[in-house]
Amino acid sequence: MAPPRDRSNSEGHKLVASNRRAHRDYDILETFETGIVLSGSEVKSLRDGHAQVADSFARIINGQVWL
Repeated sequence: MAPPRDRSNSEGHKLVASNRRAHRDYDILETFETGIVLSGSEVKSLRDGHAQVADSFARIINGQVWL
């Protein structure tokens, strides 16, 4: 198994999830950086690298992006 890649950028932020299938199957015209509210177990899973966004989508409602 390949070692995990360091996904932090020069600003010290860490990418925790990316929908690679969406980038392959669709033309991404615009991207947004978002924040979400998580419970304790969800935070722990993300820190352990167990995020899954393969079946996710976002919708803009009244100027807000909803997953």
